[in-house]
Amino acid sequence: MTSPPRKLEDIRADIDDIDVELVRLVNERARLAQAAGEVKRVTDGADTPLYRPEREAQLLKRVARDNPGPVPAPDMQRIIKEVVSACRALELPLTVAFLGPEGTYTEAAAYKHFGHGVRTASQATIDAVFREVESGASDYGVVPVENSTEGVVNHTLDMFLSSRLSICGEVMLPIHHCLMSRASSLAEVERVFTHQQSLGQCRKWLDANLPRAHREAVSSNAEGARMAVADAGAAAIAGRVAAERYDLPILEPNIEDEPGNTTRFLVIGNEQVEASGDDQTSVMFWFRDRPGGLFQAIEVFATRGMNMTRIESRPSRLERWTYVFYVDFAGHQDEALAREALAELRKRTDFCKVIGSFPRAISEG
Repeated sequence: MTSPPRKLEDIRADIDDIDVELVRLVNERARLAQAAGEVKRVTDGADTPLYRPEREAQLLKRVARDNPGPVPAPDMQRIIKEVVSACRALELPLTVAFLGPEGTYTEAAAYKHFGHGVRTASQATIDAVFREVESGASDYGVVPVENSTEGVVNHTLDMFLSSRLSICGEVMLPIHHCLMSRASSLAEVERVFTHQQSLGQCRKWLDANLPRAHREAVSSNAEGARMAVADAGAAAIAGRVAAERYDLPILEPNIEDEPGNTTRFLVIGNEQVEASGDDQTSVMFWFRDRPGGLFQAIEVFATRGMNMTRIESRPSRLERWTYVFYVDFAGHQDEALAREALAELRKRTDFCKVIGSFPRAISEG
């Protein structure tokens, strides 16, 4: 014999009770976080970082592992991240510099990584983001480093040649481009403003749907949206956040040529991050031109069974026609195998620098 269905008002009353309990628990967590911060300051000193990327990465992995549903694990992780962000802001409001203006994908990446309990500082260039963090004006910075279809952002890699900053984290952000304009139809669009990478990511769609429109690369997608506001014959390619921020109607959503289009962003800061148990390390090295030089360098990883996840090269600026190589490998620089490999790499190269070890990005969208 089945039980009679519950009355709607009874279900709503239970939901109200749970909401009250959620508020109580969030505030209790906030009080405990404040108490932990006081203990850290007393025992470890004022310079002890209250933001610990490796601890937050471990927490979010536990949330995904232990979540019974029906709320999907990525949604539960986002909820917990915002709770953590709000609690952290009570004891240490972080300032995060990002490549602006407001409404860029980089701003979205900053909020995805840190939650909304941070202050953000828009910067006009990648150089400016690095300077903000180096000077101490911002605690961390977020910059794009590569796109799954258009490749590496060279300027970001080049900055590590001279910067003392380390990579503290990474963010994987699915990119969904929208065509936005004050024009009422595609037929009225004469110009398209957006970043060069976005032009490349939407090339086939533009060829098929706006073959006669002039395409102009600008400093950012958000800047393109700002320019399109004042130009009735113009459109911009940017994300929904930019459309909302600049009050531009979306003519066509999701115009990217590759549905899996994703951009990887780096979180940069002044400290080294401790091991989380699922980490990645970035290292850069240079050697004078000689036969087998690159093979000898990367052999240190292969002979130890270490997984290299990425390799890039850039002009070294040290000697003509020589190159700096950037390698990512799975693991943390403090692990025994990594320490051994890096020591050997330093012997085989003329310059070697670890840019950072950091928790691998959560792959949810």
